[in-house]
Amino acid sequence: MTNLGVLVSGNGTNLQAIIDAIEGGLLDSKVKVVISNNPGAFAIERAKRHNIPTEIVSNKTFPAKEDYDRRLVEILKEHSVDLVILAGFMRILTHVLINAFPMRIMNIHPALLPAFPGLNVQKKALEHGVKFSGATVHFVDEGIDTGPIIIQAVVPVYDDDTEEILSARILQEEHRIYPQAVKLFAEGRLEVKGSRAIIKDSPTTEGAMENPSVTMFKEMDECLSKSSKK
Repeated sequence: MTNLGVLVSGNGTNLQAIIDAIEGGLLDSKVKVVISNNPGAFAIERAKRHNIPTEIVSNKTFPAKEDYDRRLVEILKEHSVDLVILAGFMRILTHVLINAFPMRIMNIHPALLPAFPGLNVQKKALEHGVKFSGATVHFVDEGIDTGPIIIQAVVPVYDDDTEEILSARILQEEHRIYPQAVKLFAEGRLEVKGSRAIIKDSPTTEGAMENPSVTMFKEMDECLSKSSKK
């Protein structure tokens, strides 16, 4: 069993997705502690409903970011945490926490990294007119959303999308792939080689996605299909 420590700042829907996967028997892990820098985070209430220990650690009481992260490391180690999960934790981690759990910290980002790191990613995606966006689970390193990518989910971006509509579509996929990434770790199927996270015994997929679908150009599609067979 893999012991999880979850860091949160807000609503905690990804925390809930992981809890549901554990309680549904889909994930052989246990959330040992939920830590928040925000005493008003609803994620804390979610944890309490499932009898999960919680800690409120305000960054305002620490003179330096490194001091704050040292306290987080103390709590995580007190609870024998194997894997740290960032679930809407609105702070950039320092080397103190990252070095304490090397390639054992996961984050989920609402874009297809390496595109659109940082904040306001749905706004950026719409401004750039991309036809696909999605979510990425990755290991955390000292860069901003630069760590090895574990799993991604793709969603279409439509011309009439707003930031709110696109965010909701991506969030559904976040809830699906974050527990899967934790499961891969718990099963010992993740191996980091340089900047890549390799999944052992990963099935391959075939085919491609288009948005808009090339089937709307049926005659061209048929022509290209025949050409590819020559």
